[in-house]
Amino acid sequence: MSQKIGFVGVGRMGANMARRLQETGFTIAAVFDANAAVAQELAKELNCTAATDLKTVTALSDVIITVVSDDRAMKKIFTGGLLKRAKGKIFINCATVTPAIHVWVEQKCAAKGASSLEACMASSITQARQGSLYLMCGGRPEVFENAKPILEKLSASLRYIGMAGKAAQVKALVNMVMNTNTAALAEGLGLGAALDLDLTMLREVFSQTGARSGVLQTDGEDMQNRDHSCFFSAAHAAKDSGIALKLAKEQKLNLPLAIATKKQYDRMIKIGLGELDKSGVAELTFKGRKGNSV
Repeated sequence: MSQKIGFVGVGRMGANMARRLQETGFTIAAVFDANAAVAQELAKELNCTAATDLKTVTALSDVIITVVSDDRAMKKIFTGGLLKRAKGKIFINCATVTPAIHVWVEQKCAAKGASSLEACMASSITQARQGSLYLMCGGRPEVFENAKPILEKLSASLRYIGMAGKAAQVKALVNMVMNTNTAALAEGLGLGAALDLDLTMLREVFSQTGARSGVLQTDGEDMQNRDHSCFFSAAHAAKDSGIALKLAKEQKLNLPLAIATKKQYDRMIKIGLGELDKSGVAELTFKGRKGNSV
């Protein structure tokens, strides 16, 4: 395929998205990461340039996909050289950041004659590698249409939400509800364990009743077995719930369940469990586990 693609942020998500696109016929022109060794290793694998600065990524690419950690990182890359020689380029931004940052990025890109699109991901590392991400997109409709051939290779479910910032709002709500469900499941299984119930049986009952949820499938067994290999960290859960709560504050809404959930993930960070998977919130709810206290 004729379009050359660059990546900024090639941790586990970004790297697997790059691998997927190369396998489906796209040319990966350049990769950049704050951890230069990570970028160099992936560049060797994909036979592309490991850029030592951001402007090189833009210069070598037609489409630049960014997968960075937070608002601060997004501002840093877009003021740190990424928009040099950006005219005519498309920037697809996949980080979970505040809606206002996506609006800011769109304005910065437009001033340079470039286009931007938010492509918010509601999936994990395995889906990135398989090209089965759930992507929620925000930006100008024509930019979405131009980016669609790339996005369709990354996604099994592709949805256009609206103008800049709107997809990020939806993603914030998705993660807020997911995090609350995860914390509630941890409490249910923790109480079940304290009552000496068979947790495998309890999970099966949950799955057949109103206690059913997506996180029951993804996190329930891990909570039971204390397997918290990280696919979506507690630190990220705290950040994303915080984004939703900021939106709620702007709308003068009180969301007590979301507030309580964020406090749980903040506590995980405080006691050194922030890099565990979000399923690690069960460490706070099972008797005898590291973070449990009454």
